[in-house]
Amino acid sequence: MNTEHAGSCLCGEVRYTVSGSFDRFFLCHCSHCRKDTGSAHAANLFASSAKLSWRSGESLVKVFQLPGTRHARSFCMICGSALPFSIGDMTVVPAGSLDTGISNIPDGNIFTGSRATWDHDLHEAKNYDSFPA
Repeated sequence: MNTEHAGSCLCGEVRYTVSGSFDRFFLCHCSHCRKDTGSAHAANLFASSAKLSWRSGESLVKVFQLPGTRHARSFCMICGSALPFSIGDMTVVPAGSLDTGISNIPDGNIFTGSRATWDHDLHEAKNYDSFPA
């Protein structure tokens, strides 16, 4: 079954589609992913046979490869939003960049030894539908 998912950056200048299915979905807690997301973890979908197509703004997409590592990230040069990239035959899609919903749930958390000290027992944190007053 071939599926197509659409995504974009925050400012809307970059738009893409991914055709195919996702193989894996991981929440990565490594220090590199925490730094480049500014959050507890990255949420990335991995696809070995999917095709990434830029619909608009491809010239605004920048890929940063961290020297001496396999870590890379792709982002919009205007708004900084995370975007998909391909390395060899693997396409990496930041789940938050998708505009279409997915039924995938994360396969797991990876690099949990690097997990932020404050990223434990989050089920105890209160939940709000919007920014609390």
